[in-house]
Amino acid sequence: MPAAPRRTRRRTHALLASAAGLATAAALTAALPADAHESHHRPGRYQDVQLLSFNDLHGNLEPPSGSSGRVTELQPDGTTKTIDAGGVEYLATHLRQARAGHPYSVTAAGGDLVGASPLLSGLFHDEPTVEALNQLDLDVTSVGNHEFDEGARELARLQNGGCHPTDGCAGGQEFEGADFPYLAANVRDEKTGKPILKPYWVWQKKDVRIGFIGVTLEGTPGIVSADGVKGLTFKDETETINKYAKVLQRQGVQSIVALIHEGGYPASGSYNYDCDSPGAGDGISGPIVDIAKSVTPAVDALVTGHTHQAYVCTVPDPSGRPRTVTSASSFGRLYTDTTLTYDRRTGDIARTAVRSANHVVTRDVPKAADMTGLISRWNALAAPIGNRPIGYISGDIGNTGTESPMGDLIADAQLAHGRELDPRTSLALMNPGGVRAGLTYAAKGAEGDGVVTYAEGFTVQPFANTVNLQDFTGAQLIQVLKEQVSGANTEAPKILQPSAGLTYTLDLTKSGADRVVTGSIRLNGAPIDPAATYRVATNSFLAGGGDGFPTLGQGTNDLVGSDDLTALEKYLTANSSAADPIAPPKADRITVVG
Repeated sequence: MPAAPRRTRRRTHALLASAAGLATAAALTAALPADAHESHHRPGRYQDVQLLSFNDLHGNLEPPSGSSGRVTELQPDGTTKTIDAGGVEYLATHLRQARAGHPYSVTAAGGDLVGASPLLSGLFHDEPTVEALNQLDLDVTSVGNHEFDEGARELARLQNGGCHPTDGCAGGQEFEGADFPYLAANVRDEKTGKPILKPYWVWQKKDVRIGFIGVTLEGTPGIVSADGVKGLTFKDETETINKYAKVLQRQGVQSIVALIHEGGYPASGSYNYDCDSPGAGDGISGPIVDIAKSVTPAVDALVTGHTHQAYVCTVPDPSGRPRTVTSASSFGRLYTDTTLTYDRRTGDIARTAVRSANHVVTRDVPKAADMTGLISRWNALAAPIGNRPIGYISGDIGNTGTESPMGDLIADAQLAHGRELDPRTSLALMNPGGVRAGLTYAAKGAEGDGVVTYAEGFTVQPFANTVNLQDFTGAQLIQVLKEQVSGANTEAPKILQPSAGLTYTLDLTKSGADRVVTGSIRLNGAPIDPAATYRVATNSFLAGGGDGFPTLGQGTNDLVGSDDLTALEKYLTANSSAADPIAPPKADRITVVG
């Protein structure tokens, strides 16, 4: 296996360019002085700076499959169409083409670039993705919650390089780490109180300087396994950004961009909808809106993420001035092209001139040869593991819906594994966010239709959580089900995927905890006895109270089993064959009303 070419550490801002630049659409139309956008031709007071950004790549180096590899585009006549999108071979080409003709160009990201990755990257602790991002000439990124999946020490290794402490050097070559800084302004070491990584970074070209502040959502500990955030504290996003904006200003940096791994929910599912058509800010909801309204006016633009949505919106800052807030969906399907007009006289961004638009990473452009080579090299290392068959299915097993067939299958696998460990195991519950993909009947490679490979299983469950057993009273079990739609999950319910035998009614016409109809809860046809003890299988993330389920963190008689992917593999192998494949579960365990 030939070694990868060893890259010299890059932080000269050499720009790769190959074709005509892509024009950005005007988000705001207020006029500037006549020379504002003429700086490509002669130096003057104003200088256009191109900001290219993306978020939530999640190690998707190869083009994502199914709905994860498509975006919806709004047509001029009001109809929509879907476009296949994503894959770093195409992302690299699009970014390089976009940079053409833009001598002042900076590329930034909004977190979750790694974690929950397909096997090609996840099997090697996301070293392949960091290597790809280096070759993409990424300049800076914030951390996201998934950057903590393997803990702060592993995140530091991704930044600084070195071989994995247990798995060693992948392919026999030492990992060099990221050429770009990871920013974690609001993530502190519990003991020292200091940020675990750089809080901010300043991009400079000639006399133009732009500061970047990076934060992840304050709620990261609730959505990452307890081990991943051990010894860390996560501070308020707005307070942290405002603090470091003052630090940058004291250093003479007046142009500031915030990279925030928190997001919103657009009014439309089309990436190119006009977010501002009803009025500034009306086209987006969710946590990012309050953050955008309260972050200091010193910040000129917000690059966001986490919700995997696409939007380019303006939300007024605390002084009432419009400010651009963007997100580029996920999995490398889109990138955002924003023009920031830098005023050399003030050192600040002329905010009225900000223009921004999302662009599709279409697959109709030439593949970037360096990315093809990178993917081929890592695939050669992964193939012997990834191509191994682990089971057979008779049809697509999807992962969408309140209750999904894939979620049910995983819960059934964890129940079976739990019963191997302890025959008293009563049921299993799976968090929906941990079901990262479904299984498709059509072959992805040479394995044949209906064959499930280890790589496909890894894509479904990439977190390496363990299957944990705990004892709960019936009263606690009822409380767990009610926590799906109350407490932290009141506004955005998280419906746990149930193993076979657990049934109940979810009445969406009601509010809060009442949406789970207590009298309807049955286990194998019998009502739950509040005083009885039930042995429950969950993954280690839920067993730590993750996803807003504090009661799941209160179980007793803990027993830790194998990792969740092993449980799924064993279940598929034991319960399916080429002649007798598993049929997709009917997803009829929860009766939804309203």
